[in-house]
Amino acid sequence: MGISQYIKEIGRGKQGARSLTREQAADLLGQVLDGQVSDLEIGAFCLAMRIKGETPEEMAGFLDATHARLNRLPASDKPLVVLPSYNGARKLPVLTPLLGLLLARRGLPVLIHGSATESTRVLAADVLGALGMTPLAQPARVACGELAHIATGTLSPALKNLLDVRRVVGLRNPAHSLVKLMNPCAGPAVIVGSYTHPEYAVSMAGVYELMGSTALLLRGTEGEVVADPRRQPQMDGFIAGQRIALQAGQKGTLKDLPDLPADIGAPATAAYIRDVVAGNKPVPASIEQQVEHILQLALQHENAS
Repeated sequence: MGISQYIKEIGRGKQGARSLTREQAADLLGQVLDGQVSDLEIGAFCLAMRIKGETPEEMAGFLDATHARLNRLPASDKPLVVLPSYNGARKLPVLTPLLGLLLARRGLPVLIHGSATESTRVLAADVLGALGMTPLAQPARVACGELAHIATGTLSPALKNLLDVRRVVGLRNPAHSLVKLMNPCAGPAVIVGSYTHPEYAVSMAGVYELMGSTALLLRGTEGEVVADPRRQPQMDGFIAGQRIALQAGQKGTLKDLPDLPADIGAPATAAYIRDVVAGNKPVPASIEQQVEHILQLALQHENAS
């Protein structure tokens, strides 16, 4: 069938472009993920959407297509906490693995999924490797109290290829947003999402509502889903798509700052995480609060099921 008719709609520039329906968006991305379109069409799609921007309805359609094609993990006994990790560390240590370990210690099943999208950053996968954890070779059930991690390419090679288009054209595309919103599990999940700009907070919230997601949304650390240990960010929750206020944000930096490692490399970050988990160093207050909010969302979701 091809996607040229969709490109004509979304490729008319910032002012002239028309948005797709959820069903059209699902059909478009489904053809891309199924390998039914040319590289030229994929490039046109990526550039057109980058200029136009995605609506929540379009992103919901993209997620519909993605979920239908993912190699999904089996359901866990409790809602799986999903921590997307695609940005990595630029100035601060990437503490997404610490968040995952703290949640697992409280009895939740936790999954970190990700792929390198920035070649110059330290990734959560690097830190997990330094902690002695290997990624799942194939999707598998995550037990309560367990932290697992999996590469995007294991969940969907086609989705990983779409992410890698950025290395060719130098611009993000819808895949970079949808991987942070998707549920890679066949059962219930708590999706933890982060944004870098206020407009993304609005659009991501709209997607959670349309998808009926249970999620926590905050401005994370350099694009990672873990709370910035230097601040008290606003945190909002969603239970089956219904928004609930969890925590008001506080402007500026906290008075008592954690003793973070100056070296953001994987070995130094792993050593810091070991110290925190062992109780030799305190859990940063904002991350401790984030853990409690995620536990609350998981319990409410479980009770509502």
